[in-house]
Amino acid sequence: MQPARTGAGKTYAFVSLSCPKNLVDSERMLGRLAQAGYALTPDADGADVVVVNTCGFIEPARQESRAVIDEMLELKKQGRVGAVVVAGCLAERRKDELLNELPDVDHLVGVFGREEITDVVERALARSKYARHADAAEQRSLFRPAPVRAFEDNARLRVTPRHYAYLKISEGCDRLCTFCAIPGMRGKHVTKPIEQVLDEARELIDDGVRELILVAQDSTYYGLDRYGRPRLADLLRELNCLDGLDWVRVLYAYPMYFSDELIDMLAGAEKVLPYLDLPLQHVNDRMLRLMARRVNRRETERLIAKLRGAIPSLVLRTTFIVGFPGETEAEFDELLEFVRDAAFERVGVFPYSYEPDTPATRLDGHLPDELKEERRNRLMQAQQEVAFRWSQRQVGRELDVLVDGPDPDLPNYVLGRSYADAPDIDGVVRLKAKALRAGDMIRAKVTGADGYDLAARALKQEGAVR
Repeated sequence: MQPARTGAGKTYAFVSLSCPKNLVDSERMLGRLAQAGYALTPDADGADVVVVNTCGFIEPARQESRAVIDEMLELKKQGRVGAVVVAGCLAERRKDELLNELPDVDHLVGVFGREEITDVVERALARSKYARHADAAEQRSLFRPAPVRAFEDNARLRVTPRHYAYLKISEGCDRLCTFCAIPGMRGKHVTKPIEQVLDEARELIDDGVRELILVAQDSTYYGLDRYGRPRLADLLRELNCLDGLDWVRVLYAYPMYFSDELIDMLAGAEKVLPYLDLPLQHVNDRMLRLMARRVNRRETERLIAKLRGAIPSLVLRTTFIVGFPGETEAEFDELLEFVRDAAFERVGVFPYSYEPDTPATRLDGHLPDELKEERRNRLMQAQQEVAFRWSQRQVGRELDVLVDGPDPDLPNYVLGRSYADAPDIDGVVRLKAKALRAGDMIRAKVTGADGYDLAARALKQEGAVR
């Protein structure tokens, strides 16, 4: 059911912060606002209403969200914005704090109130114009319980380039990692039915998508709550058969529930890329127990060996947390050596973030920020050496490259990505080919490496544009 066109003649700006999962929520809200007749403007200055879809995951993200909210409220104070709506994870996690500290926010909407964004915007505009002094804080907030079934993510107004899109396959998380506040913000894991995922995938393909990037809080858990067993392999099999699709990329695959069936699917499916995001967080067994990760080093190493053996060209991305409460120098050194030996092609490293209302805050041995940052830098330095060596080994190889668009720094060059590169988090492939356009898929030969990035020469362009 499409929303009534209550926004005809009104403009809105939208700021989307945080992860790809939050981006899907943003695109769904953008779609509903567009259906209601609101006109999207790229500049908040002069908009009737601004929606800020926030992140509440860790402190730096919360600070970024607060800075954007403050900026929008300043525009409102100057009469250059009509109303400000705050949505998403920070609103969900810090509702009372935001209501008390930011009374000029016209409306708060939690994670699970996104489907009512048009009603929220309409009420925010009415409050801002007519009854600013009359509404109590409770009347200016909209929060819903976590759904028992996954939201539909169709009819999105996408902000990614036309040729790739994120496809959310589930919501929430049943993991209770001691450092993580996501279950409190996003609720329990809810699998999106396979048929629903396929319908959304077809809609995206019809809109020009060539690469689907699967996202969830825990991809390998997919299906367990709905079907009684993990069914990521089944989903990948179905996606692999869709006409008009070139690539399927899997992110956020927790290192559990990796069946032989799933590994065979990752190894053998034509459109499923040999790229896997496998968040590990640590390798020391004591640290993993304190984090409540439910895996140990031996199991992790066995899984990595099995994946590498089955998928020779596999690119592994992972993330680690350093400076977790009680982490000793010896435990950090164990992680450092593991990163050097395991030779992950892609790694992200994060200093432990103190998150109120998570179990890790009650642990002994919280470390100073300076030490956490120093360990992060050391681990990234070790990983950089691994990643740069991998880049150098690609020189001379032929790769399929999906063009993302013009290189903003070099005329007549374009930027693309190989199977080894997820958007925004990994490296790029730079090609000298001014005739290429975003969405072209070409064969290229790697001619050089520059840190994480590659330089390449297009070998063939016939049939690249679909």
